[in-house]
Amino acid sequence: TEVTEKLEEVLMIWIKQIRQVLVKSEQMRREADDTGPSAELEHWKTRMSSFNSLLDEIKSSRVKKIITILQAARSKTLKQWKELDGNVTIAANEAKDNVRYLYALDKFFGPLAKASPVTMMEHVPSLMNTVCMIYCTSPYYNTSERLTSLLLKITNQMINTCKIYLCEG
Repeated sequence: TEVTEKLEEVLMIWIKQIRQVLVKSEQMRREADDTGPSAELEHWKTRMSSFNSLLDEIKSSRVKKIITILQAARSKTLKQWKELDGNVTIAANEAKDNVRYLYALDKFFGPLAKASPVTMMEHVPSLMNTVCMIYCTSPYYNTSERLTSLLLKITNQMINTCKIYLCEG
């Protein structure tokens, strides 16, 4: 029982830490008003890296041994652990999926940032078709909140490109 109690204490510390990571990941991002779409891709790549590292740790042999011992002891803390494990898996899958879909847009980010307004407009139909495909097929990027954030960043980039063009001309 003493060993079980110590292991439960360790598990509760991990649970608290993982909850903090999950809560932080769900908080609103503060971004500059002129943030472009590349920032969206970078955000999800960073998030994917964080959650994949967390998943690797959760699946490590050290953690598995502790979970096995607590299962044998019929610990009540395992219910919370399993729920958090599931939430981390969902967050990792969401980040991985969003990175995959945003990479489909990556080829447009260069022309949006460097082209003249006329050249940039040639890319807009394909860009919008790709955004539509993402919205229709992504299990995570199909909310108005996510799409609005992405479209706002695309629009910001187009405006910045036009400003630079006007100032240079």
